[in-house]
Amino acid sequence: VQLQASGGGLVQAGGSLRLSCAASGRTFSSYHLGWFRQAPGKEREFVAAITWSGRSTLYADSVKGRFTISRDNAKNTVVLQMNSLKSEDTAVYYCATSARYTKSPYEYDYWGQGTQVTVSS
Repeated sequence: VQLQASGGGLVQAGGSLRLSCAASGRTFSSYHLGWFRQAPGKEREFVAAITWSGRSTLYADSVKGRFTISRDNAKNTVVLQMNSLKSEDTAVYYCATSARYTKSPYEYDYWGQGTQVTVSS
């Protein structure tokens, strides 16, 4: 599976962004999907995950209630809708696939190239 993340940009605090992750490969619908982020000088951290069916989701406490993850297996895409953005959300965001439904980045094997999100205060 190859992943391509897009949709990042510069937004003011309180604003919204919609990140997309397009996947190639026939087995996309077999994988759980996750979003992670990494700010300068910090470790990569979990943001959200969704099961292969889309029926279950997980969120980091820091984004719960503000971010929504969804997927469309027919279009091989996963979306992260980010609302009420804060300056601390500034990071490079990555999408990734895993055979396990987990928050651990070590369980994810295919990664997209990342898209920069910058939130100005």
